[in-house]
Amino acid sequence: MVFEYLGDNLLSLIKYTGYRGLSIHMVKELCFHVLVGLDYLHRQLSIIHTDLKPENMLLCSTIDPSKDPRKSGAPLILPSNMDKASLESGTVKGRVTFYANLTNNQKKVRRKVKETAQDFAGKTAVESSQSNTDLPNDHLVGSANVDRVSNSDAATASGKESVGPKKCSGSRRRKTLESVDLKCKLVDFGNACWTYKQFTDNIQTRQYRCPEVILGSKYSTSADLWSFACICFELATGDVLFDPHSGDNFDRDEDHLALMMELLGTMPRKVRESTFSHFKVLTLICSSHFMNMLCPFQIALGGRYSREFFNRHGDLRHIRRLRFWPLDKVLVEKYEFSEQDAKDMADFLIPILDFDPEKRPTAAQCLLHPWINTGPNNLQPRVPDARSKAADTVNSEQIKRDKEKKDAMEVRMGNMAIV
Repeated sequence: MVFEYLGDNLLSLIKYTGYRGLSIHMVKELCFHVLVGLDYLHRQLSIIHTDLKPENMLLCSTIDPSKDPRKSGAPLILPSNMDKASLESGTVKGRVTFYANLTNNQKKVRRKVKETAQDFAGKTAVESSQSNTDLPNDHLVGSANVDRVSNSDAATASGKESVGPKKCSGSRRRKTLESVDLKCKLVDFGNACWTYKQFTDNIQTRQYRCPEVILGSKYSTSADLWSFACICFELATGDVLFDPHSGDNFDRDEDHLALMMELLGTMPRKVRESTFSHFKVLTLICSSHFMNMLCPFQIALGGRYSREFFNRHGDLRHIRRLRFWPLDKVLVEKYEFSEQDAKDMADFLIPILDFDPEKRPTAAQCLLHPWINTGPNNLQPRVPDARSKAADTVNSEQIKRDKEKKDAMEVRMGNMAIV
């Protein structure tokens, strides 16, 4: 399988800042591209990514242009002799590779192609080394050095002496960051699912996991938006928004919920309320017809793990003393944002971090928020006019028909094994 060449992921970009965060205008531009991708996934393809994080968002080019082989002319890294021997033998650490299934003629062709590529790479490397003899060493090191440099920056900032390689100047790093092409794309759909056909309840990386997944409720495209909000905060500050840890008498899930409530306030009853805690009472007081109408509503809002975390009064079972620290105050007091920047960013993120998934804005609605619209002019999404509204009406009818087809397909696929 051949894909387009993409650059560094957004975590590498955060590391390149020394975990200090990007400027607001850069965060807005990155968020714009991510939201455009999410809008396409959710509306056009009916796909939930389920594992959004900085590592799964790739820039379309490298942070440092000198490390981009398309621009610098540097040779691509080919497998070592040991790697080639493992590939040609058909096993890598006991696993049979695709190479083992090739015919002898196909293997000969592949060997000739590799030999030709190596000859070309060797000549290019000689020419490159001759042309770069007068350049500083940091132009010749591999991209892995970016991580080491940022770690040494972090160590220096914390008062520890750096023992890593000599880092490039702060002015050069800032200049490099300012020239980065911030267009990015979403990648890694290995855990993705359809909005109408989901495969597992265990989704999302811990720090970007939404409350409905922790509570065991149903999830949809709004789960991706929760992860997006966490990533937006991380891009602006260099820190993850939620980093839960287990304690002596509570686990990471309960601490995660506590951190959410300290930032966003008390979780609404309809979100935290367990589905199963009310079944016996409802059975006694409701007719079977009324139960049939009510149960799907309760299941959509409740979670099968809610009773493990909350008591009947709505308090966490093991973590009692919560200290409320709203997002705008966090940005001002901890990260030294200006009052206006903190307020504007909080106004954008708080609705996306709503505990109720149904109240979170869609990616398309986020693109129309003033915080995004105040970015570069060429990134502003156009407000729909009368003609586009009429087109939207036609599109909504088409979407309705498509949904009916998908529902019928889901029924047909109900008993089909996914391999």
